Amino acid sequence: MKKWMYLIFPGIMLALFLIVYTTHVKEAREKEAKRQQVMMEKEREAAEKKKQAEETAAADARKRQQEREAADAKKEADRRAKQEAADKELRDRITEYRTKADSFAKTANEREIELDRLHKQREQATKEDLELAKQVELAEVAKQNAEMQQQHLVQMIAMRADASAMAQMPPPPPQGK
Repeated sequence: MKKWMYLIFPGIMLALFLIVYTTHVKEAREKEAKRQQVMMEKEREAAEKKKQAEETAAADARKRQQEREAADAKKEADRRAKQEAADKELRDRITEYRTKADSFAKTANEREIELDRLHKQREQATKEDLELAKQVELAEVAKQNAEMQQQHLVQMIAMRADASAMAQMPPPPPQGK
């Protein structure tokens, strides 16, 4: 029997091991199934959370994109309004300056016409002045000629009077002693 003991004890121990092992394997499989179910639930929840987070992120991204587009549109509208205001102001100033330039040109033309008229009037006055000066000189020359002629006549009369017998003094009376 000694030989059989080598077989019986290991056989019994093998049977006990197999019983413990199978129960343990059964429990391990149940635990593994529960663990996998819990993991699948966690993964499902994580996937749902991820999906919700992605939807929320997408919604936030769309919202931010819309806000950014609205802000860009507002900036562009403000920039265009500012540019249009600047252009309108520039056009108004150009119109104002053109109006002023036209009025200045008109005034300048009127003044040039007035200046030409005054130049002609001055030339006319200068001609009249020269003509009057000429007439004055001619009158002075005529006066001098008349004076010279008068002096000549007086001299001629004086010479004739000297030469005439009436103008001579009678001879002095003889002095009687």
